[in-house]
Amino acid sequence: MSRTLLAGDVGGTKTSLGLFHPDHPRPTPIITKRFATAAFDSLESVVVRFLSEAKGIAPVTAACFGVAGPIRNGVSQLTNVPWAVDAKLLGVRVGIKTVGLLNDLEAMVAAVPTLQPAELSVVRTGSADEAGNYALIAPGTGLGEAGLRRAGGRLISTPSEGGHADFAARTTRELELVTWLSTRVDRVALEDVVSGPGLLTLSRFTHQVTQCAASQDAEMSPLSPSTITGNALNGVCPACLDALDLFVSALGAAAGNLALRTLATAGVFVGGGIVPRLGDALQTNRFTDAFINKGPMRSLLEAIPVWVVLHEETALLGAAIAADTLARDSRV
Repeated sequence: MSRTLLAGDVGGTKTSLGLFHPDHPRPTPIITKRFATAAFDSLESVVVRFLSEAKGIAPVTAACFGVAGPIRNGVSQLTNVPWAVDAKLLGVRVGIKTVGLLNDLEAMVAAVPTLQPAELSVVRTGSADEAGNYALIAPGTGLGEAGLRRAGGRLISTPSEGGHADFAARTTRELELVTWLSTRVDRVALEDVVSGPGLLTLSRFTHQVTQCAASQDAEMSPLSPSTITGNALNGVCPACLDALDLFVSALGAAAGNLALRTLATAGVFVGGGIVPRLGDALQTNRFTDAFINKGPMRSLLEAIPVWVVLHEETALLGAAIAADTLARDSRV
């Protein structure tokens, strides 16, 4: 009997669900749909709605969901959503025997080895070690990090809460930023700088003396990350350019640090909602210099390729890959 896989990417704003053919190594989507997370009171209710609308498709062998929150013993209390997700209980209630949970960044990184050239943008070519590990860094509402390591002939995704680690200033300008920011927060975390809200913070720092040169208002109105980026790339506001330069440099340094921690010799991938909108900003020496400037490890970093992820449903695809692994393991 033909079987299918159910995958989900559960975020604070949207929840994407999909049914996939269990093609290996990359499952093929049959039907996918996005739902507004806030419109439902539980993941179970979203899954029930989705499956009711996807009638006539083969039974689900296994399901896996990438969720925005830490997972303990198959249970997650989502960080920005008032949902508690219990994999075992969810499976019982929707009639699926094998159900797993992944952190959303774990799900994303699980998919990166299957991405095609058209789904990626090259930042640095490097020389990928096909037998090495992968890493993913993803600035968005916060900052996510995850690794994909080789063990026992398999690739195993590893979660991280590295975005909440301390921000380490490397330059005089960054020291000025930390001094300024320390008067506003108890401690300066990495995602306070390298994230969408972090870019807004950087803009406030660089616009302390003068208003945005692109603004016609007597008083500077709040800028959005896309406005800051656009002003910087179009050369219409030096302070916006300064903010973007600080962001790109900090992102490059964080990506290089992650590469060192995970020995990601197969490559580092940069995802997240705001990254594709950065245009050519990552194709600059600011990103590359910060990425490779790691003292005695410089030669190691110089060999590591870096890509931007363009695939819009990478986490959903990664959850489908994880569901396929669960289904295969359950048959052993």
